[in-house]
Amino acid sequence: MNSPLAVVCHCPCGNVSFDITAPPVFRAFCHCTLCQRFNAAAYADVVVFRASSVTLGDESGIDFKVYKQPPVVYRGSCRQCSKPAVEKIAVPMMPRLIVVPAENITEPALLPESACHIFYDRRVADVDDGIRKYKGFVPSQFAFGSRLVKGLVFGS
Repeated sequence: MNSPLAVVCHCPCGNVSFDITAPPVFRAFCHCTLCQRFNAAAYADVVVFRASSVTLGDESGIDFKVYKQPPVVYRGSCRQCSKPAVEKIAVPMMPRLIVVPAENITEPALLPESACHIFYDRRVADVDDGIRKYKGFVPSQFAFGSRLVKGLVFGS
């Protein structure tokens, strides 16, 4: 995608909306227990964007929570439907990121193929999709980080 974007996306009920103005960095499936709990699902299907590519506007409809210290990931649910809306990632010395559940992206062309499954050792169900799976904390963090750097430097 080389053309400028202006895609309005939203949580399942539409109460929380946001604009996406640039292509994503990458997409992944996360099986960690925090993502399972936050998404009320076997895993999270998430799309990672530079924070500068997502305009949240009025955040009063979002309830942000931190599930693990130190606070690096701020997981935001819609105050109306309680479904995941967006997540903010603030890692020192890295660009700020916004993570959007794939179901909240209204433009299918904006969804890249998933790059990997991470924290697959925490899965509650097997997924047979041919996508690379990483087990354990260090391999999962490395997989996420390497795709992040690749996407930030070379694009998705």
